[in-house]
Amino acid sequence: MLSQLRGSGQRETSRPHGFAMNDLDALAGASGIRYGAGMASDPIADYALLSDCRSAALVGAAGSVDWLCFPRFDSPSVFGRILGEEAGFWAIRPVDGTGTSRRYVGPSMVLETTHTSGSGTITVTDALLLGDGNRGHELGAASPGALLRSVRCTSGEVAVDVIFDPRPEYGLVRPLLQQADGGLLARGGADVLALSSPVPFELDGGPAHARLSLRAGDAAHFVLHHRHSWEDRPPLWDQAEAARRLEDTLQGWNSWSELHQGYRGPWQDLVSASGRFLQALTYFPTGAMVAAATTSLPEVAGGTRNWDYRYTWIRDASMTLQALWVAACPDEAGKFFRFLATAVAAQQDGDDLQIMYGIGGERDLSERELPHLPGWRSSRPVRVGNGAWQQRQLDIYGELLDAADRLPEYLADLEPETKRFLAGAADLAAARWQAPDQGIWEVRGEPRHFLHSKLMCWVAVDRAIRLADALDAQDRVPDWEQAREAIAATIRGEGWSEAANAYTQSFGSAELDASSLLLCIVGFLPADDPRMLATIDAVDRNLTDDRGLVFRYRAADGLPGEEGTFLLCTFWLAQALALAGQTGRARTVFDRAAGFASDLGLLAEEVAADGRELLGNFPQAFSHIGLINAAWAIAAAEQESSGG
Repeated sequence: MLSQLRGSGQRETSRPHGFAMNDLDALAGASGIRYGAGMASDPIADYALLSDCRSAALVGAAGSVDWLCFPRFDSPSVFGRILGEEAGFWAIRPVDGTGTSRRYVGPSMVLETTHTSGSGTITVTDALLLGDGNRGHELGAASPGALLRSVRCTSGEVAVDVIFDPRPEYGLVRPLLQQADGGLLARGGADVLALSSPVPFELDGGPAHARLSLRAGDAAHFVLHHRHSWEDRPPLWDQAEAARRLEDTLQGWNSWSELHQGYRGPWQDLVSASGRFLQALTYFPTGAMVAAATTSLPEVAGGTRNWDYRYTWIRDASMTLQALWVAACPDEAGKFFRFLATAVAAQQDGDDLQIMYGIGGERDLSERELPHLPGWRSSRPVRVGNGAWQQRQLDIYGELLDAADRLPEYLADLEPETKRFLAGAADLAAARWQAPDQGIWEVRGEPRHFLHSKLMCWVAVDRAIRLADALDAQDRVPDWEQAREAIAATIRGEGWSEAANAYTQSFGSAELDASSLLLCIVGFLPADDPRMLATIDAVDRNLTDDRGLVFRYRAADGLPGEEGTFLLCTFWLAQALALAGQTGRARTVFDRAAGFASDLGLLAEEVAADGRELLGNFPQAFSHIGLINAAWAIAAAEQESSGG
């Protein structure tokens, strides 16, 4: 099964059995992308992701870069119009555009958008450039800190507008733009910006503007460069250098895909694309993965549930590592685990584990509001930082030990101090599992006895028992075994609700929670256990909307407003059904969730409860992780049922 589903890591040109067309082609055909000028109210799904494995940009379907952070994912934005009209953008579009289509060029994060107009057609190719010669496992090892936008006329003659309006520090800085030989310089604030351009711009105190006329075969390359100081002044590249750098970036992504795109099974194109998106959300210098590329894209339009997701959560660890393994990214999985182990091992003995970290390993992620920004569709407040870093969440002990269990080959290379820390984490889970906490969903109300938190404490000691030899902790096994049995008995006794006929969100409650599906996913119960089957059916029946998408929960959580359905939770339902051998139902649920991917295959966190619109920070790593793991579970279950 392993060789058939994951392949050898080499690219395959034939389509998987049973597919009449490319998954992403099908999504593109149904996407209904509209043509517009680009603004802070554009649908979240209209955006494409660019990445150099250090920072990220979002490009709207109409040709506007409305989000860009330099030099890191969590840096203040240079363009931030997705959160407010005055936060900066960079648009390239035909003067009389009538329509648009787009795609990623091959297995890369290089975007190609085709714009039609009344007089011809242009393509705009966008890329956050990689360092010269970055290939394979070294993708992102160096970055010039440059966003390239290349315009080529493919038919007719087209007038093209280029509007350049950088606003560093989330729009607080209006830099002074000045002409330079070969482009523009932007002075002001901490960011040092230069724009290489083949044409002069008009400067009148507002956004810089240029209009050029291109005939079939003509091309123009624009490059935005970022530096830390004027002593390290950005270069202004000529057209040949810009074209060479674009080709080198394409080759870099292609080389990475040749090594890593090895999954063979159902939804192969979606799984492979999701693997690339996870790589695109990874910060190469440390191996950390951001939960999403953005901040404050809301869970409900106009609502207040707006958070900064440009950090790494311990909570995501084991599911992330499984997804990276399925997507054939073992080196990236190992690097991510080493980042986590190093970050958490630096804490004081006896302290609760911190639930999340900055991508460089930072601990202080203090949250603040940006009152000058109105937010996407007036969704205030806009926040940077995330106050959840100070919450107590007992589930992370299990996530950390389960991550270690998935990569035992890396434990031998860990420092003895880190091994002792991992064993100590299991000790803390065994000692603290009876305490209340805020739970997996970071509820901002009173602490409770969440079932998921108890479950993951069980996972912590269960995995520690399996890893005892690797952790040099054989003497602790009897205590861990005793704790494992005590936690299991408590979950079976207090986690089950006769009223709900299901395992529920917290002890003594009849409220359902999608995280109860993890009881079978982490191996606490077999998926065909009668109570597990009842829980799966209860979630499917009572925690879904009329489209069959799953809510996290419907109980009060201490926050105002509502939220949409969660794509991760819907993929959990598909995965649990697959583990229960109900592959037909699993496929149906999977297709419901995957059907909300954008034309490029990108997923946000949620889907609006009253429509088809994607909501939440974008793209959301957890949604793509859920897609990969559910696809794998369905493929494995189908192969097992067929005797393969």
